[in-house]
This record gives sequence, structure tokens and C-alpha cells, in this order.
Amino acid sequence: MDRRTYLKTSVGTVAGLGIAGCLDSITGGGDDDQTLTPATNPGFAPFEMKENGELVGFDVDLLNAVIDETEYELGEWQEFDFTSLVPALDNDRADVVAAAMTINDERKQTVDFTDPYYSADQAVLVQEGSDFSPESMDDLAGHDIGAQGGTTGEGLIQDRIENGTYEESNYNTYDNYVFSVEDLENGNIEAVVLDDPVANTFASNRDVEVAFVFETDEEYGFAVQKGADDVRTALNEGLQAVRDNGTYEELTNKWFASE
Repeated sequence: MDRRTYLKTSVGTVAGLGIAGCLDSITGGGDDDQTLTPATNPGFAPFEMKENGELVGFDVDLLNAVIDETEYELGEWQEFDFTSLVPALDNDRADVVAAAMTINDERKQTVDFTDPYYSADQAVLVQEGSDFSPESMDDLAGHDIGAQGGTTGEGLIQDRIENGTYEESNYNTYDNYVFSVEDLENGNIEAVVLDDPVANTFASNRDVEVAFVFETDEEYGFAVQKGADDVRTALNEGLQAVRDNGTYEELTNKWFASE
């Protein structure tokens, strides 16, 4: 199944809260102290998604390449709802999160981040050919809009609900952006706010289009447990290595060249 077929298929809720058998955390010592358990939230193409039951995407390939440049090994991938990823680190259920996670001050209170590996803005999706053609975030006021819980897109909407620009009744939150885009296609909502590279992927595979881009200049980083300095340093060195040896450029061409 290619990415086009995947995005035309409804995806079930990702597993997360009942996962067993997670490898020991790097902070736990023992035989697995060189093995890092990675975690992510599929359904965010092209960064992480499922194809034929296999986890694939830019983040998956990049983290694997970065780990290959270190003395660590990568354990079995664990899947969580996006809002459960940071708690998974805090609860020793994962050692590193690769999920197109924006580096921000709120998250930095709980976890540490590597150097940034990708920059993005927010985009607004509408139905293809729709009469609704917003040109700014203000134009979304009074319309039914959606975003994935815990994301930057939701934060932008919640800020406007709190300051009175938007009405809370017009906002719909989703566990996965695939569900929000399906609702958009079906006419249940009028717009979706999400990261622009992901919006472009949906626009190339579904009956939706990007109305406009809202500049946020956000940066993605791999998240690790608070105080896991050895892990963070190793990942940063691995990131620099894959940039220097051309692997990073190869992966960006593989996952973003067609968008």
C-alpha cells in the first residue's frame, strides 16, 4: 500500500495505553541499557503512518539513521495517542519520541529535546472546490473547525477560544488527523488546522486543499526523558552525522519531493 492508498483508508485508533512488554528504559540500567525504546503516533503522514501494518515515514527513517550513527540500538516501536507521548517518556514506557513534535516551552518543562530536525508552519485545509475560502485565522471565526488534540493547531484554536475570537462550540478535537480530514470531506466540519507538510500530503491524496498557510516558524525535535543527557547528546551527534553524510537530504527527497 502506497501513501496515497493509506490516506484513502480509515485508520483505527492507535494503540497506546495498554502496551505491554516495553523494553527497559535507558535510565533503568540492566542488559538493555544501550537499547532505546522509540514511541510515535501514526496517522501523521508523511512523518509517521502505517502501510500494510508496518510503521513507516520520515521520522521513522530518520531516527533509524540517527541511531545507526550512535552506540545505541533501537528497540521495538511503541504507538500512543499523541497526548500520551510525553507521559510515556515520564513513565519510563519510552526513551525517545519521534512524532513531528514541536519544541516549545511547555513541553520542555517535562522532557528534553534534541536539536531541531525539521521546520514547519500551520496550514488550513478546506474541502476542494468549497465556497468557504478563508485567507486568515480570523476568517475561521464562527465556522466549524477541527484539529488533533495536543497539537500546535489545537493550541492556535484554543488561544482564540480563550480570547473570545472563536466560539468553543465550533471546535472539534480528534485523536487522529485522518479522522478530522474525513469529517472535512464529509462536510461535518469546514476547515482543519494542521502542520503544513502534513496538509500538503492530505491535499495531494484527498478531496481537500490548502486555503492558506499561517506562519508559526515551529521546529520539530526528538523528545527524550528529562535529564537523559547522554541520550540527547548521542542523538544530536547522530543528527549532525546524517546531515553531513547526505542521508538527511536523501530522506527529505524520499518523503517530501512529491509534495
